[in-house]
Amino acid sequence: MTLEFSDPDEVLATTRASGGRRLIGLTSLSFLGLFLIYVAFTSSPGLGWQLFLLVLGAGSIWMADFMRRSTAGAIELTGTVLRDTDGTVIARVEDIEHIDRGVFAFKPSNGFLLRTKRGTGDDTVWRPGLWWRMGRRVGVGGMTPGSQTKFMSEIISTMIAMRKQQDDTGKL
Repeated sequence: MTLEFSDPDEVLATTRASGGRRLIGLTSLSFLGLFLIYVAFTSSPGLGWQLFLLVLGAGSIWMADFMRRSTAGAIELTGTVLRDTDGTVIARVEDIEHIDRGVFAFKPSNGFLLRTKRGTGDDTVWRPGLWWRMGRRVGVGGMTPGSQTKFMSEIISTMIAMRKQQDDTGKL
């Protein structure tokens, strides 16, 4: 049984990366990459180290660009799915078994961890600063404001509780 919504595609909650955290994260990674490349050309002790620093610097710059593209979108919760604004289904609401927001949970900063009944097909997906999925576990948060992710997690918790009550009694 599933919960019924008048419009299953209506967005119930949205979270996106905050501008300040995004700026700090992207600036830090970009600066690290440029600094490593600068060090590789100015004071590396040998060819091996120079190549290592160049690869590490290029990787940092690539990571900054990947994070920039990932955090440009948002996460939306509807009555049926948790999805990225690019259309990627992060998790189906009916598959969510458990939500963990505890201090000691392996979750992103300012976020929460979901455990689903089954994976969605793509077992490992990572959008740095926004969300990740490894098998049946989904982490939401990172560069997101805690108020937005807390609101989203409260709605998901309510949906899980209502579904359990509906399964136990056969009705709402």
